[in-house]
Amino acid sequence: MNPLVSVVIPCYNRARTVELCVRSVRQQTYPAIEIIVVDDASSDGSATAAASAGATVLSLEANSGPGAARNLGAERACGEILFFLDADVALEPGSVAAAVAELRAAPRLGAICGVLRPESLLSHNLVAEYRALQMYHWWLAREGPMEGLHTALCAMRTEVFREIGPFDPDLRHTEAPEYGHRLRQRYDVRSTAGIAGVHDHDTTLRVLLPKVFLRARASAAEVRRGEVLGGAASRVLASGLVLAAALALLAPLVAGPRAAAVPLALVAVAVALDARTYRRVVADRGIHFGLRFTAIHLLYQLTSAAGAVLGTGQRLLSRAAWRATPSVEVPR
Repeated sequence: MNPLVSVVIPCYNRARTVELCVRSVRQQTYPAIEIIVVDDASSDGSATAAASAGATVLSLEANSGPGAARNLGAERACGEILFFLDADVALEPGSVAAAVAELRAAPRLGAICGVLRPESLLSHNLVAEYRALQMYHWWLAREGPMEGLHTALCAMRTEVFREIGPFDPDLRHTEAPEYGHRLRQRYDVRSTAGIAGVHDHDTTLRVLLPKVFLRARASAAEVRRGEVLGGAASRVLASGLVLAAALALLAPLVAGPRAAAVPLALVAVAVALDARTYRRVVADRGIHFGLRFTAIHLLYQLTSAAGAVLGTGQRLLSRAAWRATPSVEVPR
């Protein structure tokens, strides 16, 4: 007998995509699915769009973040397996069946995550195309063991979710890596291309870069011992070099014209560290698009590194303040 799969979709102001998301779940090859959309106090008619597409809709009274929305959906779910899916992702038809097969085959598998295809669902311009390719080649192209948790499309047994506990509702940007850290203390986490979807990406740098900054700052400020910050060491180093290059633009004012070579050298090393990503993008889209991709990617890395530096400073100051606070003896 096929175990029931509860697809839990947190949704905040995604009326443009949630209907496509729900329809993609209804078109799965796997037969036993319930669809739960948790509307996180949207103001754009997302709940109505989700209900009209055939989902059961739950609502949070106040905007509480994706962690709280997933928790409510998991609490109300009836399935033996939970499949978390973002409301701006259209799932490919065999994804739920692949998730069930992976979980059945490996009892020690705590979660199985999917990949996002290198294209955007509805939005199509330079920034959206950059983000789709960047996420695919820079983050999600590899299959196999994962150090984190990618909750845009991710499945786990309901009993494992109950054992690990809910997502931390106080975390708005880092609830997924924090949950992945807890999960990996007891179970394996893997990624497979058998679970795949198409994500709708941001279309302007005005929207994308503030998100990148906030997430990087929160990740650095809230990181716990043993958690993975920023992914692969080469990516973290490359972003740090881009930030150093930006700061080094002032070097000629202090050290003379020859110092102008310093930021160029730092950027060259950063690009070399990401050479595999750039080669794949050029192979897919050509040199002209590759140059524009590189320019946006350097801005992305600069913004991410700046957010991480600020978050690290906040964490260190918080620790210093905690240590400086005198202990208070509780009278007996």
